[in-house]
Amino acid sequence: MVENLQTTVPAKKKSRFPSSVPFIIGNEAAERFSFYGMRSVLTLFLVKQFFNPTDNPLLTDQANAHANKLHHLFVMVAYALPFVGGMVADWFTGKYKLILYVSIIYCIGHLMLATFDGGLSGFELGLLVVAIGAGGIKSCVSANVGDQFDATNQDLLSKVYGWFYFSINAGSMISTVAIPWTYEHFGPKWAFGIPGLLMALATLIFFSGRKKYVKVPPQGVNRNNLVFITWYALTHLSQRKPGQPILDIAKGPYDPERVEGVKAVYRVMTVFFFALAFWAVWDQCLSEWTLYAEKMDRVINLGFTQFTIYPGQLSTFNTIFLLLFIPFFNYVVYPWFDKRGLKTTPLRRLGAGLVLTAISFIVIGVIHTSLDHGGSPSIWWQVLAFLILSAAEVLVSITGLEYAYTHSPKSMKSTMSGIWFLVVSFGNLITAVVNGLIEGGGWWATNLKGANYEWFFVGFILVFIILFLIISPRLKERNYITDPYVDNKAAAEANSL
Repeated sequence: MVENLQTTVPAKKKSRFPSSVPFIIGNEAAERFSFYGMRSVLTLFLVKQFFNPTDNPLLTDQANAHANKLHHLFVMVAYALPFVGGMVADWFTGKYKLILYVSIIYCIGHLMLATFDGGLSGFELGLLVVAIGAGGIKSCVSANVGDQFDATNQDLLSKVYGWFYFSINAGSMISTVAIPWTYEHFGPKWAFGIPGLLMALATLIFFSGRKKYVKVPPQGVNRNNLVFITWYALTHLSQRKPGQPILDIAKGPYDPERVEGVKAVYRVMTVFFFALAFWAVWDQCLSEWTLYAEKMDRVINLGFTQFTIYPGQLSTFNTIFLLLFIPFFNYVVYPWFDKRGLKTTPLRRLGAGLVLTAISFIVIGVIHTSLDHGGSPSIWWQVLAFLILSAAEVLVSITGLEYAYTHSPKSMKSTMSGIWFLVVSFGNLITAVVNGLIEGGGWWATNLKGANYEWFFVGFILVFIILFLIISPRLKERNYITDPYVDNKAAAEANSL
């Protein structure tokens, strides 16, 4: 008997990027310009326009705290929503529709910022709408890049992501130079209006590629995820057997492999907990630090030329240092320690990053002390703080993402990126709460006055460092890249939340 054999011919490899890629990259560059551009002047604008327009020294601390609180609440909302946006796209709308519709909401928010620059309630509503827009699309845009590739061009994906992240840095760097200059010379309407125009351009670019995208349809509600599995286990504790892990209760009605994946997520979240201290401090370089920069000697003298830098432009140094530090740490610092028997494990990098974060805030504390005593320190001191904080960002942020990827199974990698954004959100919530307490007066306003604010956060980070030293040796690690387990079902569901 002759069997009918079918031979599978490997698909021919493609050497060109999908035609949809330029639209996605152009959209991302313009969107990041809009987001970081408005943030570069946000805190300074809130103080000058609403909370202390007469520059009354008696109102300085409360006004700064109020502005910082609003800024960090804005960031909190923006980074809390990617987790939700990812689920909505995967389950109900698909990425294309969600990005398009939420981008329109995003544009409306920017329009409100430019329109209500003289009214606080309208401006606050605009901030909320922008946060919903920025957070709603955040987890979908980068995932949409991956959707454009298949087996014939998968080898080009890393190059495209390189261009994708280049567009992020290019958009943010240009905006943090241009928008503070615009604010100083043309006022808040243009400073908030131009980011709005760029967001409208981003939406138009994205819409222009509508016929070229690979559009992955929504898959419907997938109950084999962290939320449903955790909820089932917690609501069926009466079924728990002696010595049985709580999440194992869900192994009956839910896929056992996915339950094991949820366990891995919670192990990684233990490590993520320590990154809270970093994110509670990092975003202050775009809020509190700009207020200090305004009172410093901002003349940059390079010998052959000199110029004055605007407060909101200081964050440009963060982007520059990151672009320098990422290859420097990967190809110089880590190999140097590894060759000397001091292996730079993710946990060691995280711990070192927390130490550098504390040092950067010590530098800012010294700056604030000088300002409190009537001094006008050189802006190079804040550049030094950015240098140290950027090194900490490489050690904490990039390492955290790597740890999440390597220590979670394929089925949970999407979930982990959403949870990482939640860590950023909760870090900003901590800062918003502290500033809200200062704004309210009483003990917090009295004891965190002036440079005591920085020393409080230095102490806050030191508490996390001590906890890290106690807990990290006890953490059970499993690297799912070097020590994988059979995860066939999970691999098929890798893109689900």
